[in-house]
Amino acid sequence: MTWYKNNSKSEIDHEISIYIVYMDGLVNTEMLQESVIRPLLQDSFPQERTAINQYVIESADWKWIDTMEDAMTAILSGNTVLFLDGEARAILFSSKSFPTRGVQNADQEVAIVGPKDSFTESLRMNTALIRRRIRDTRLKVIQKQIGTRSKTDYALMYIEDLVQKDILNKIQKQMDKICVDGIFDNGMLQQYLEKDSKTPFPLYQLTQRPDKVASSIMEGRIAVVLDNSPMVLLLPVTFNVFFQASDDYYNRWEITTFVRILRYVAAIISIGLPGFYVAIAGFHPEVLPTPFLLALISAREGVPFPVIVEVLLMELSFELLREAGIRLPGQLGGTMGVVGGLIVGQAAVDAHLVSTIVVIVVALTAIATFSIPNELFTSAFRLMKFFSDHSVCLLGIIWILFRIPCDIYPFIYLENYGVPYAHPMVEERGRLSTAFQDLWFVIH
Repeated sequence: MTWYKNNSKSEIDHEISIYIVYMDGLVNTEMLQESVIRPLLQDSFPQERTAINQYVIESADWKWIDTMEDAMTAILSGNTVLFLDGEARAILFSSKSFPTRGVQNADQEVAIVGPKDSFTESLRMNTALIRRRIRDTRLKVIQKQIGTRSKTDYALMYIEDLVQKDILNKIQKQMDKICVDGIFDNGMLQQYLEKDSKTPFPLYQLTQRPDKVASSIMEGRIAVVLDNSPMVLLLPVTFNVFFQASDDYYNRWEITTFVRILRYVAAIISIGLPGFYVAIAGFHPEVLPTPFLLALISAREGVPFPVIVEVLLMELSFELLREAGIRLPGQLGGTMGVVGGLIVGQAAVDAHLVSTIVVIVVALTAIATFSIPNELFTSAFRLMKFFSDHSVCLLGIIWILFRIPCDIYPFIYLENYGVPYAHPMVEERGRLSTAFQDLWFVIH
C-alpha cells in the first residue's frame, strides 16, 4: 500500500500545510491534477482555511468529513482526501477510476431479439444502465456499504410509488443486520439473505441483463446492485419468473406463449423422465405395448446392470462432462461436451454397459434441462432428478405418484418476503390475480 502526500505553501499572513492523500491506481490522476493540485499551486490561496472550497477547489463532487474512519474508508474506496494543518475536518473529493471492463454482450442470458448489453463490475456503470431505461424521478437509489472489512458498496433501486413499503423495509433491515468480513458478489449476498435454506429452489433471481432489471423494477420489485459483481439481484421472486426470458416480450405473443408452455413441459421432463423410465422398465413392463417391450428387451440384451444402475451411470457421466465443459476455457469446453458425450455414449453402448434407450432418455432429459432459461433454477431440477431416480427403487410408479404431492406441497406454503412462491397460482384469500396472465400467456 503506497501513500502519497503533497505539501503546498502560500504565504499571505502565515504558512499553511496541506496533505493530499489518495490510493495510486484507484483514482483519476488527470482529474486530480487539474481540479485539485493545479489550483492549490496558484497564488490565489485564501487566507481562511475553511474558504478553500470556495476559492480554490475546482470540483463539483466534494464534501467535508469529520472522522478519520470516514477518511480511511474514502481513500480505500478510490476517493481523495485533503487535510489542512490545524483544521479538525478534511475535504473529500470523488476521484474514483477503477480498472474495469466495458459493457459487453450478455453471455449467460442470450437473447435473439432485444438489447445485447450486460452489466459490468462497476456499480456506477450498472446503475447508469438501469437509469438509461427508466427516466422517472420516482426511481430511487439507496446506496450503502456492506462488509466490515471489504466495505463493498451496494445500491437498492426501486420505484417509489410501485414498491411495497413493507417489503422494502424488510430488505433494508436484513441488509443492515448482515455482519461479515466481506461480500464480493451477489451470489454470496444471496446466501446471507436466504431464510429458508431447506428448499433447493432459489429464492432470489440473478441476472446480467439491464432490460430485465428495468422491467422487474417497473413491476414493483427491488434490485440490489453490488459493486464488483456483474450480476444484479432481484427480489422478491416467484416460481414462474424463472421460466421467463428477456426476449419473450420482444416477440409475438403466439410464439412466446407456445415457448413458455414448452418450458413448463421441459421442467416436468427434466425431473420425471428418468424415474418414469426406471419405473416402467424395472417394475411395470406389462403396461408397455408388446412391440415396444420387445424393443426394450432387445436393447438391454447383454447389459449386466439393473435399469436404475444404467440410468445413474449415464446421468453421472453426463454431469461430469457438463462440469468439465464449464471449467475448460473458451470453445474447448463446448468441444469437450459434444465430443465427450458422443464418445462416452457410443462406447458405453458398444461395451454393453448401458442400452441405447437409456442414452436417449438421458439425452432428452439434458435437452429439457437446457430449455429452462435460468441456470440456478435448472440446478434445482438436476438435483431433484436424482431423488426421483432413487424413489422409484422402492415401489416403482406408485412411489412416483406419492412423491408428486410431496414435491408440490412445499410450494403452497413457501413465501418470499410475504409473497407466495407459487404466486399467482396460490393466493392467501383465494383470489385470482391479474398476474396469472403472465404465467402461461404473454399478453401485450
